[in-house]
Amino acid sequence: MFEILKHFESKYGTLKKKGLRIEGLSMIDPKRKKHVIIISKPFMFDNRQLPKTYEGLDIKAKIEGVLPKEFAIKKDAVKKEYVWAPIKFEKYVDRCADEIRRQFGNPDMTRQEMLDALAFGNFEEHKKKSLQLMKDGKIPPFKMN
Repeated sequence: MFEILKHFESKYGTLKKKGLRIEGLSMIDPKRKKHVIIISKPFMFDNRQLPKTYEGLDIKAKIEGVLPKEFAIKKDAVKKEYVWAPIKFEKYVDRCADEIRRQFGNPDMTRQEMLDALAFGNFEEHKKKSLQLMKDGKIPPFKMN
């Protein structure tokens, strides 16, 4: 198990310069002995550079630091909001495209590439998954546009 973590660290350790922190292994399901690799990263991170799984272990990521205003949740709001609603990514990318391009060092980055980079590696997949979770009642309803 620790060998897998070592391999992961050697393969993705260069991303530490961009804010990635590899926190280690964690058991999330003791009955099935399911382990994950826990990482943390800033919101402004190109998630396309990381896999969803590595050598059979899921990658669980936490966002560190302050989120942009589009993702702010009002603490006293009566209705709960889904912090990762797809429309929030779109509004942020539309408002901050130049800053995002500068941060990622890619002046030719398209809107779709920015959405993919910020929305966990694949924006359309995130959108589809979010809609399904909303339909299943697992996350609060959100607007699409």
